[in-house]
Amino acid sequence: MTDAKLSVGTSARFADPLKVLALVTLSLVIPAARAVAQLDTLAQHQDSVSPEDLKTLSVEELMNVVVTSVSGRAEPLSQVASAIQVITQDDIRRSGATSLPEALRLASNLQVAQVDSRQWAISARGFNGTTANKLLVLIDGRTVYTPLYSGVFWDVQDVPLDDIDRIEVISGPGATLWGANAVNGVINVITKPAQDSQRLAVSGGGGTALRGFGSARYGGTAGAGVSYRVYGKGFARDATALPSGLDGTDDWSMGQGGFRVDWDASSVNRVSLQSDAYGGLMSQSTGKDVVVNGGNVVGKWSHTFSETSDARVQLYYDRTHRNIPGAFGEDLNTYDLSFQHRALLARRHNVIWGLSYRLADDNVDNSAVLAFLPAQVTRHWLGGFLLDEIAVIPERLGVAVGMKVERNDYTGWEFQPSGRVNWTVSRSSTVWGAVSRALRTPSRIDRELFAPAQPPYFLAGGPDFRSEEEIAYELGYRLQHRALQASLATFYNHYDRLRSLEQTNPPATLPLVIGNGLNGESYGAELSAGYQLTNRWRVRAGYTEMRVHIWATPTSTDASEGRVESQSPDRQFSLSSSADLPADLRIDGVFRYVSAIANQQLPAYPELDARLTWSPTAQLDLSLVGQNLLHRRHAEFGSPTTRREIERGLHGSVAWHF
Repeated sequence: MTDAKLSVGTSARFADPLKVLALVTLSLVIPAARAVAQLDTLAQHQDSVSPEDLKTLSVEELMNVVVTSVSGRAEPLSQVASAIQVITQDDIRRSGATSLPEALRLASNLQVAQVDSRQWAISARGFNGTTANKLLVLIDGRTVYTPLYSGVFWDVQDVPLDDIDRIEVISGPGATLWGANAVNGVINVITKPAQDSQRLAVSGGGGTALRGFGSARYGGTAGAGVSYRVYGKGFARDATALPSGLDGTDDWSMGQGGFRVDWDASSVNRVSLQSDAYGGLMSQSTGKDVVVNGGNVVGKWSHTFSETSDARVQLYYDRTHRNIPGAFGEDLNTYDLSFQHRALLARRHNVIWGLSYRLADDNVDNSAVLAFLPAQVTRHWLGGFLLDEIAVIPERLGVAVGMKVERNDYTGWEFQPSGRVNWTVSRSSTVWGAVSRALRTPSRIDRELFAPAQPPYFLAGGPDFRSEEEIAYELGYRLQHRALQASLATFYNHYDRLRSLEQTNPPATLPLVIGNGLNGESYGAELSAGYQLTNRWRVRAGYTEMRVHIWATPTSTDASEGRVESQSPDRQFSLSSSADLPADLRIDGVFRYVSAIANQQLPAYPELDARLTWSPTAQLDLSLVGQNLLHRRHAEFGSPTTRREIERGLHGSVAWHF
């Protein structure tokens, strides 16, 4: 069952810290030789900025676009002490992406691999897998999270791509602000306010891998200060292929609809309410179709006290249902309430603090194959954070120190501090550094998973499983010079108490009990760069070099040697080009290279996606999109015995904006 596959591992090698310096040097030489630069963190302002407006901005203005995911407040990109990249609406539209995971490929600081027709393995800085558990994902402030394995079911995150304003992608810890599980990265998907998606827009199309899709959205106003939009969408995707070329029996279809209402109640008060609901069917080769459905409601209120002080409250409810015949079923209801306040104190201290509470009611329908015991649980999380941003030398040197305090039902109170510094060396360059502690708290898999459902067990949850711990060290550099932009981030992470499989009564091998018998490290460098060749042609590049090592502690009996936990490539490279041609044509291409995943015996591969668009009028776009053009089919993730191969895809689309 790939939806709840356990990820464990070990290795016996320690890293030479000098390798970090070598990786930094390598990453600096490559962009200098190629002079390919425009920072992948090309972002939009906090209020939406059109693609046409972005083209008129100077390089300095581009580096000062606003992001919010690092400190919880709007701040210029050039002042952010974090490895962050921003995927804009224009990036998504021109890439030809048809799903949120496909759009995330545009962030070169992520590892994104398609597993089969509906499943994806997505992580930052290693530890990738279908149940990756060290990456926190938010959609408009709502945490996309399952307590089953502390990760994301990507197949049901079907955000309407045209409604996305930007996606802020942080590689590295974000635990001080966002809490547990923001260990190796944070993805924050931010959709447009309703007033930026008015009137009627319809789109549709179809092809080979993406057999058919369509969407409709309408936006309008309802009185003074009130804007709204409603949407509906659906798609059907073809199955992937087995290595033999036979059908992988994983085709699927899904429909989704929703609305958003924004109300500017006054000059200092803003209220928003949004909701989504979805349902889908997914084929599987071992039985009846997988059934998924669910929905959410998110309410927000923000109040501005003054230019230097504001507060916001958010409340959401999220429901998910998943039934995998022959494996398990789940009904999860999540309630979340959070409060945040910002105030400028003594002119140099920008203090942000907040409180949060979450309740998750999880009910699992067990099968003979596996069981979560007890089947029904109610879990609570209570947290608070304090972040002080200190302007040591205004506009030149800033320091941020913070602490997240969080309580969970498994391990009690946990503490996650961080310290960051940002130094503006000159008008064109910035250096930043950070030291952080982050935790991956226990999930139901760690404590409550048993296989089979009745004793004698082959696998048993660990009643004493503790939080996995990371200590992260980061150093980064940003450069802006005329039409050139570049960003380099280096990192070294040390991990304690990683998940392992332990023998309870050696030399007897069974049952295996989930424990904390592994330690590990990861280190490397991430480069994103770009260059505006002309006002009609932009190129961007990204390169990541990374190593992950895992080893057993002296008292551990784990024998997996990290074969599952470290399923990540050592390096990856991407190059994209976007050009506006005469005759109202646009052509875009994204080339990517991913090195081998040794633990899966998966060879390296290059791949290419391309999109050709003709806009005979300002309201009409006709597009032809090719995906995975360099191979008839190829595998991106999975063991040799279970992997699926992703086939070349071609589809056409029509988008009409009234």
